[in-house]
Amino acid sequence: MDLTYTEEEQDFRARLRAWLAKVLPELPAKPSPDDWPGRRAYDLGWQRRLYEAGYAGLHWPVDAGGRGATPTQHLIFLEETERAGAPYVGANFVGLLHAGPTIAAEGSAEQRARWLPPVLRGDEVWCQGFSEPDAGSDLASLRTRAVRDGDAYVVTGSKIWTSHAEVADWCELLVRTDPQAPKHRGISWLAMPMDAPGVTVRPLRTLAGSTEFAEVFLDEVRVPVANRVGAENDGWRVTMVTLSFERGTAFVGEVVACRRTLGELARTAKANGRWDDPVLRRRLGRLYGEFGALWRLTQWNVSESEGSGGVPGIGGSVFKLAYSHARQELYDVAAEVLGAASLSLEEEWTLDRLSSLSYTIAAGTSQIQQNIVAERILGLPKGR
Repeated sequence: MDLTYTEEEQDFRARLRAWLAKVLPELPAKPSPDDWPGRRAYDLGWQRRLYEAGYAGLHWPVDAGGRGATPTQHLIFLEETERAGAPYVGANFVGLLHAGPTIAAEGSAEQRARWLPPVLRGDEVWCQGFSEPDAGSDLASLRTRAVRDGDAYVVTGSKIWTSHAEVADWCELLVRTDPQAPKHRGISWLAMPMDAPGVTVRPLRTLAGSTEFAEVFLDEVRVPVANRVGAENDGWRVTMVTLSFERGTAFVGEVVACRRTLGELARTAKANGRWDDPVLRRRLGRLYGEFGALWRLTQWNVSESEGSGGVPGIGGSVFKLAYSHARQELYDVAAEVLGAASLSLEEEWTLDRLSSLSYTIAAGTSQIQQNIVAERILGLPKGR
């Protein structure tokens, strides 16, 4: 893999940097964390600007509505938007980073035409209906059932930790369509409209005070069979595609943000005297090295995914495992640098630290990632 920037890539960076310098000062003030209608409008407004400028779905295939940019251009985009302090993907997270790429890879031509353009334009928001109560990290133990009734599935059950359900238009939903099959089979992947009769959303307040997640209750919700992505009972395979994107590329932009945060911490430590502590300096230095290595791993993963039609490979689990722990340690060090100021819930640092606690659970726990690495990379025997 050649990591040297070509003249074309350098030109791409310069044009993107100039565009960001022009549009970012024009953005409205960011809404408060709990103003979800406001956050939806803000996030989708930014997405619309990206779309109109030709930067939406930069790395998506052209026939899926993307720009077909190279992996390097995609990484340059992430670097430059983070460096400039551009808005994060926000409420459009699931649509752009999970559901959209999955539909681009596994959906029919009709499904791609229906669902992908609104995601790229910033017209529709998706949420993720994977996790269920009492299932823990065992995603395949899901119990939400879908019974075929003519040209629709009748769905009954509940989901939990459903990201952005409060403001979502669609849900990438896993359901059990064959209860007699082994648990990793008999599953289907559906696109469910969140305004369908029988859908009830109850927000969950997190440790950081946000209602980013929700419980979703499904009472005989009718979902057209045409909304199934992939074959009936083949949903586990489709889900692996979704999880590959979730673990392989969805956190990439955050690595850039963590590297910037690390620089801010070092500057703060020098200003408040904490820099004189050699132990703290060593921790900051080690984290600097770890995030640098994570960025190199990211480059490798994104480049390798080109050989599999853009679907990230098993390296995503290595990245997710290392990144989630490094992020937690970053904010532990931040608490040391900031001292008492890090305890105030009014401080963004505090909210970020509380949020970091979830990273070794979200998108598959560290234990799940360790099992994947052990079995599928190292070739160790499967556990019972």
